[in-house]
Amino acid sequence: MQNYFNYFTEIEERFQQRRGSLLMLSTLDWALIETWKEAGIPLEAVLRGIDSAFDKHDAKSLRPPGRTRKVNGLAWCAQSVMEAVEQANEAAIGARPSETIDSGFESDRVARFLETNAASIAGANLLSPANTTAVEVTARLKVLATELRSHPAHSLEELDRTLSVLEEKLFAALLTATPEDQLVALREQATRELAPYRGKMQAVQIKQVQQQFLQKRLLEGNKLPRLSLFYMSHE
Repeated sequence: MQNYFNYFTEIEERFQQRRGSLLMLSTLDWALIETWKEAGIPLEAVLRGIDSAFDKHDAKSLRPPGRTRKVNGLAWCAQSVMEAVEQANEAAIGARPSETIDSGFESDRVARFLETNAASIAGANLLSPANTTAVEVTARLKVLATELRSHPAHSLEELDRTLSVLEEKLFAALLTATPEDQLVALREQATRELAPYRGKMQAVQIKQVQQQFLQKRLLEGNKLPRLSLFYMSHE
């Protein structure tokens, strides 16, 4: 697994630093970061893209008439991030990640993470068919935790792929169980928030962000955890 412990935090901090004032990232911004993470975009490329976007913005603000609109969302940097990725060395993007004993993904800690998520899902009050899927996912997480303790050398990449599949199954069940009007409202919200940035993002990226936005809101609304090891606390 890529050892990006602070992927989200560092992106948020760099954006706030360059903007020059504290601005909490929106659900849309977090969804965009997730698409970058899932696409395997290195943290360095994202930070470089943010810096590039603000360098251009700052240079423009110095020109007459000297009044430039404030940057109000991370999506404003999306195009620059993609440009930074294109400029990055392919070896840096496709480098084989390492798994080390001191990476923060020690077997016992990962097993506890799986068990904690299993307990959270088991305690959620979900409608059918999401409740049935939740029971299945809970059982599977417990089995994975047991297997990990029995075989500490288990591949973390393989485990995280399994967790992603379980999360997708849970999300699909939530989609089925969520009322139509609620889903429409969430999609409309995503569309509104994305509107100012459509010119800076590719159609595929927009679709991915919308999907991530919907997934994040449904999981949060039902008080369900993210299952990927990427969301494991490393404090």
